[in-house]
Amino acid sequence: MVLLAASPAAFPKVGQLVRHAAPRVLENMIMPVASFYLGMIVSGPIGGMAASALWVYGGLALRLIWRVPVPGVALLAVLTLTVRTVVGMLSGSAVLFFLQPTLGIFCVSAAFFISLRGRRPLAERIARDLVPLPDHVAAHPGMRRFFVRQSLLWGCAQLVNGSFTLWMLLHEALETFLVVRTAGVAVLLGGMALWSMLDLRRTLGALQLRA
Repeated sequence: MVLLAASPAAFPKVGQLVRHAAPRVLENMIMPVASFYLGMIVSGPIGGMAASALWVYGGLALRLIWRVPVPGVALLAVLTLTVRTVVGMLSGSAVLFFLQPTLGIFCVSAAFFISLRGRRPLAERIARDLVPLPDHVAAHPGMRRFFVRQSLLWGCAQLVNGSFTLWMLLHEALETFLVVRTAGVAVLLGGMALWSMLDLRRTLGALQLRA
């Protein structure tokens, strides 16, 4: 039986993955919220929306100036933020500005659960975008169980994320929402990401032992 003799060695260490992900989390999750908060302090909700948009559009402009490839996810984020900003500014409501991505979280959760009935769970699609798994490894029954398990766990995590975010948005002051929600979600999703990486390493190690 030929099986991934080199895969575990090629799989990066957890520390490497964290260092790779940290700048992206800072740029795409933390700084837009921090920019909104600072802008809101200076000139209210409209200023917060403008500051958040300035951060995202500024990052896109720098990539274009420096001729750095723009990821598809970044383009999607720019498009989504544009719609959110227009709706938020026209309505003057910061709640509407944050409501759309909150509802999107529930859609992501549903996508994880629905994919459990398909041939390729959503976790498999995401994992193979991040980690170069050979086809014969990804198709192994042990890896299939891993992908199903991770899709179920991430579906639950996003359901908790969406429920917590929506409750905070509707029941707490905007300042409290920004601080508490950001910290809570960072802990939740950061812990899930770490668990997923450790689970993947354990699964690959088990497959190697059986080879």
